Amino acid sequence: MESVDIIIPVFNEEDTIENILEIVNNVDFCGLRKNIIVVDDYSTDSTRTILKKYEDKFKIIYKDKNGGKGSAVSVGFQNATSDIVLIQDADLEYDPNDYVKLVELLMKDEADVVFGSRFLNNPFKNFMVLSFLANKFLTCLTNILYGTKLTDMETCYKAMKREFVEGITIKSRKFDLEPELTAKLVKKGAKFKELPISYNARNYETGKKITYKDGIMAICALFKYRFVD
Repeated sequence: MESVDIIIPVFNEEDTIENILEIVNNVDFCGLRKNIIVVDDYSTDSTRTILKKYEDKFKIIYKDKNGGKGSAVSVGFQNATSDIVLIQDADLEYDPNDYVKLVELLMKDEADVVFGSRFLNNPFKNFMVLSFLANKFLTCLTNILYGTKLTDMETCYKAMKREFVEGITIKSRKFDLEPELTAKLVKKGAKFKELPISYNARNYETGKKITYKDGIMAICALFKYRFVD
């Protein structure tokens, strides 16, 4: 394995995008060459102006209309060329340094997909009660429907061998991306592992975008992709 693609879907993250790009760029991904792919989902704040400063360093893709996080990640997958593919949100809820241990498992061929779990260490830390319960319910439902043994299906931090991402078309436009991607990786026969990661949750005042409607969509996606591709 020689390189890693870090896909960063972005929508209206003017307060954090520059910081997260600098942090990700400074992380040593086990000596692998980094290819940072930023997909701007038609931001309407100053995010695009900020991204233009990085066009000579990273691959920046500007969508011509807003399609949701799933749409942006799908565009990132289409532009992935490396041995390992990662997804990094544009906010600061997760620490990119945690990716190193996930990548190490893939390099050792101990897994095909590694999820960073927010619940393996300090499970209640930084979580609102309803958010915690919703995440645990969705993960439990995933385990029942797909025979997995996950603790955090909805985590953003998913490190994957590209061979298991190839051919996957993400149909979900929003946060139902996570159950759809998980379902399709399971159906491809990927070997899963989880490792604990840190988490610093945002609230709605600081830019959190997910709502109860997204939870309902995630439930529907879990049932839908259990039976269809």
